[in-house]
Amino acid sequence: MRIIEDIQSVFDRDPAARNTFEIITCYSGVQAMLFYRLTHRLWLLKLKWLARFIAMLSRWFTGIEIHPGATIGRRFFIDHGMGVVIGETAEIGDDVTLYHGVTLGGTTWQKGKRHPTLGNNVVIGAGAKILGPITLGDNVRVGSNSVVVKSIEAEKTVVGVPGRVLKEKTVKSEHFDSYAVGSDADDPTVKAINSILQHLHDVDSQLHKVSKELNIADKKDSSVNDLEIESK
Repeated sequence: MRIIEDIQSVFDRDPAARNTFEIITCYSGVQAMLFYRLTHRLWLLKLKWLARFIAMLSRWFTGIEIHPGATIGRRFFIDHGMGVVIGETAEIGDDVTLYHGVTLGGTTWQKGKRHPTLGNNVVIGAGAKILGPITLGDNVRVGSNSVVVKSIEAEKTVVGVPGRVLKEKTVKSEHFDSYAVGSDADDPTVKAINSILQHLHDVDSQLHKVSKELNIADKKDSSVNDLEIESK
């Protein structure tokens, strides 16, 4: 049943998908999940070497590395897929989407929980790195090539290196944001830089007025005390 749901999720999230046969034979993300469903069962049955060996074959065949010990929910979709790495203690909820080059990696050599936990309906853009035993809440979006090393609350969008949360960004509909960031992204860092640039422009404009007034001072009695440099 879960394999059927995995295939259906491709139709729901990839407009290029045409039929089931094409998905099974041409979509590396679906093929990787077929291998994973098998290797995870073997892992739970304590056949760990066999599970790891089949997982290695899957990596050769699909370009996607999923450790058999990882826990993955329903309707999981890996788009394009090449270069995706999912570590042993990673936990992934339902309806999650990963794009190519995503890493769910660990940051320690100590045994135990080392990899991220993703909530439901999470979307992670191409090349993003989610590192360490952190948690991404439900409906979190991670922009392409971001590096996230801290837990993120539900309904947030994260971009940049290191990852920063976009100000007051919430998911207001069921619309799927391709590559995790929509056109309405509101980056506080970009806004701060734009504000500084605007302020510098205003300062330059006021200094120009002051300089012009000082040049006139040679011809008439004028004081700069009456001039005010505006600040915004």
